[in-house]
Amino acid sequence: MNKRALITATALSALSLGLAAAPAAAQEKEKCFGIAKAGQNDCASPTGVHSCAGQAKVDNDMGEWKFVAKGSCAKAGGKTASELKSQKS
Repeated sequence: MNKRALITATALSALSLGLAAAPAAAQEKEKCFGIAKAGQNDCASPTGVHSCAGQAKVDNDMGEWKFVAKGSCAKAGGKTASELKSQKS
């Protein structure tokens, strides 16, 4: 096997391992709204205020979220997406 093929095979193996682990990691976390400190949110605001992580303007805004271990959101003082949805109804 030449060097180029070996490097390609190694890269593809590493990539496939990373993709296989991603779903398991995602199942162990959940979005928790209302606990992110200013500048420490994990991703885009669902209200469209911004589209990137780290752009929250105020602490504990219910429109901002962070990933937390599944089942720990309430203990942190936040609400899950489903809890927020049921509140609006």
